[in-house]
Amino acid sequence: MFKEFRRFVLLRIVYPCIYWIFSLKPLESNKVIFVEVAFETLSNNFTLLYQAFQEQKNYQIQVHYLRNGFCNKWTYLKNCISLIIDTATAKYVFLSDASNVFGCIPIREGSIFTQIWHGCGAFKKWGFSTANLKFGDSEKVLRRYPNYIYNTYMTVSSPEVVWAYAEATGLPKERIIPVGVSRTDILYDTEFRKCAKEHLLKFMPEAQDKKIILYAPTFRGKTNAATAPDQLSISQFFAGLSSEYVLIVKYHPLVRQRPEIERKYSGFARDLSEEIDIEELLCVSDICITDYSSLIFEYSLFERPMIFFAYDKDEYCDWRGFYYDYESLVPGPVFSETKEIIEYIKGIDNNFDKDRVREFKRIFMSACDGHATERILQMVLGE
Repeated sequence: MFKEFRRFVLLRIVYPCIYWIFSLKPLESNKVIFVEVAFETLSNNFTLLYQAFQEQKNYQIQVHYLRNGFCNKWTYLKNCISLIIDTATAKYVFLSDASNVFGCIPIREGSIFTQIWHGCGAFKKWGFSTANLKFGDSEKVLRRYPNYIYNTYMTVSSPEVVWAYAEATGLPKERIIPVGVSRTDILYDTEFRKCAKEHLLKFMPEAQDKKIILYAPTFRGKTNAATAPDQLSISQFFAGLSSEYVLIVKYHPLVRQRPEIERKYSGFARDLSEEIDIEELLCVSDICITDYSSLIFEYSLFERPMIFFAYDKDEYCDWRGFYYDYESLVPGPVFSETKEIIEYIKGIDNNFDKDRVREFKRIFMSACDGHATERILQMVLGE
């Protein structure tokens, strides 16, 4: 009861009052704010936009790190108040994740909030789409403390997915703009791709003359208590594929405790979750194994094989759900056992259906062509 009372007072009374008081000051037309809801450093969602504003040199840029779910409640409260005070006079505000901090605040005229979201396509459900499911809050709570409705724009990867984002956010479709996802632009940079391979070899020189398998599953459970799947058998992979491949593991950044890889497999399998960004690993991998991660949309840009290790698909669907039928959507085979994956990889040259991946890319990533950041800036700045 006290927790709900505190949330009501903060989100519906205290935060709006603070914003109103500080919005009495003039709007600063050159002030740009990036909001990191969970992470403690600037994420790749914002990197290219941040650099673009820096290059123009006439903008005052601030980054706020809320650390939601990763700090105590008093630190989070302090972070939220600091953000509200700062945004009250900001012309441009960018977010890449859900936040109810502004949900009950009447945003001042002239201030532009842009939600660039951290995923491409439309895969697993979120927002209002998970109302009353195990993963989500109740619809009553989501409407009382909105996470998205204050946004002026929301950018997505193709026209196909606009309906899903409208359902998830409650935003009208005309505010959901298929101009592309900024962070995918880097995947078209040939120099970035070259450096990505060099970066990988610093951590795993064994990959020099081997093909690279990337295992990048999403998390399980709630975002503030995310856990990693642990059913992929490294020993079976080593026995069946180590002569031709190395295995790179990249867990979701919200996962704090990750399954350990035995040292005897260190020349074949390595967890590089902390060392290398996912964009670099997407560039260098020859095969991607995942489950329900939206990185499949980015990886489709390379038109390479994808494999889906979905041993808990039914349970995950009950927990969170998908926007499309899972088996019909994913552009690759679905397996529930490690040995099935190994056999598929052994015959990858004959098994891989490249046309299926190309069609998937055409449908879900049509606006991600290497120029999304440019279009987002033109839209937001009104150029």
